[in-house]
Amino acid sequence: MTKVIEADRGFQVWWHLTRPHTLTASFVPVFLGTAIAAAISKHDINFLLFFAMLIASMLIQAATNMFNEYYDYKRGLDNEHSVGIGGTIVRHGVAPKTIMLIALGFYGIALLLGIYICAVSSWWLAAIGLICMLIGFLYTGGPFPIAYSPFGELVSGAVMGMGIVLIAFFIQTGTVTFEAVLLSVPSMILVGGIMLANNIRDIVGDTEGGRKTLAILVGRERAITILSLFFMVSYLWIIGLVVIDDISAWALLVVLSLPKPLKAIATFRAFKAPKDVMPAMKYTAQTNTIFGFLLGLGLLIALFL
Repeated sequence: MTKVIEADRGFQVWWHLTRPHTLTASFVPVFLGTAIAAAISKHDINFLLFFAMLIASMLIQAATNMFNEYYDYKRGLDNEHSVGIGGTIVRHGVAPKTIMLIALGFYGIALLLGIYICAVSSWWLAAIGLICMLIGFLYTGGPFPIAYSPFGELVSGAVMGMGIVLIAFFIQTGTVTFEAVLLSVPSMILVGGIMLANNIRDIVGDTEGGRKTLAILVGRERAITILSLFFMVSYLWIIGLVVIDDISAWALLVVLSLPKPLKAIATFRAFKAPKDVMPAMKYTAQTNTIFGFLLGLGLLIALFL
């Protein structure tokens, strides 16, 4: 019985290392890009390509989280009381080298999947994929980590939000259309919002650690206002596309996700302690997940009606 409990705890340690609540930031853009390809370009879906892209994206996201764990520990930013971390190093005593090896292993698997994707679609994607992997490493690694700068939200949104949507669209259609770009904008904004919410939560610790994030530069209250604008623009963007008759009114299903961002902002306004605002982080991530899923679902419903 004791061994079973220890095994369960061991699994939980490694599971938390991937920071599973962040993986929707890689899953949803793949689904959305594929749904756009099916609905807008009327292309049949290659499900092998879809699943290869999905797994590769999630592996790169998980590896990026591990690089974050490794380098934040090396720079002395994480301790056993830190909120929102995997905690495998500071709480569970896993060797930092082990974390790095697992992350690189995930990158290796993602690279093999990328070779398959390129072979079936286009080898031009190889360069784009390698750049995405490099950015994943440099987000917290290297001498000038992106996450420690004011550009974390922009880079993560552009690469994980818009970038993954358009790659998922391209591997199904062989092209990138202007309409696909327009539909990827909310994904870019909301993924950036996840990073901004994270930086709002960690503003005190990040300031002490010498980071210069957007939240630190503008201050906590303005950062919350910016996050509010991120949410507003995302919803208004889709409403605008429907109004100009660029997409089906079924895309308005996204408004069903509206309670999540409202709860996120209310929580950030009401509390300041990192532990107390953790629900706001969850609501922000759920906004991205539910919004992207409902947008893709709306486009697919319109396809079959």
